[in-house]
Amino acid sequence: MAEGLDLNKLVDREVVLAYVRYAVPLVVKMMLISVITAFFRMKKKAFVNPEDTASFGKGENAKKFLRTDPDVERVRRIHLNDLENIVPFLFIGLFYSASGISLSTALLHYRVFLGSRILHTIAYLVPLPQPCRALSWMVGYAVTFSMIYRLVVLGLSMS
Repeated sequence: MAEGLDLNKLVDREVVLAYVRYAVPLVVKMMLISVITAFFRMKKKAFVNPEDTASFGKGENAKKFLRTDPDVERVRRIHLNDLENIVPFLFIGLFYSASGISLSTALLHYRVFLGSRILHTIAYLVPLPQPCRALSWMVGYAVTFSMIYRLVVLGLSMS
């Protein structure tokens, strides 16, 4: 009878806990950016849906609040960028944390990714001159691809 994969030998609880310690702040950051977007919409009175303008007037008076605002759009783009980068990191990171990776290597990946996303947000909000934002995005993307590479190599070695 062939032996199956023993996940207890593969999964290091410390690595999984480290993943959780870094994943939670990323999710909280992403959720806070969503709240900040809503705050900016209210502050700037710039809405995209007619029903959202009801508190500010009716009919033609409310239509002037159906508009885009550069500050709202800037924060909204941060949120969209978070969705495009943090969600894949969370998905890949979950498998990565269970791939038998060493704690020090996992921590390096998790810390660098979290730092890159925080720097990316700061670079977008302030705004810092390019290439600050681009480099922070690239670093985070490279971290996720590094984890994908590990998973692919592990997958190929198991077949």
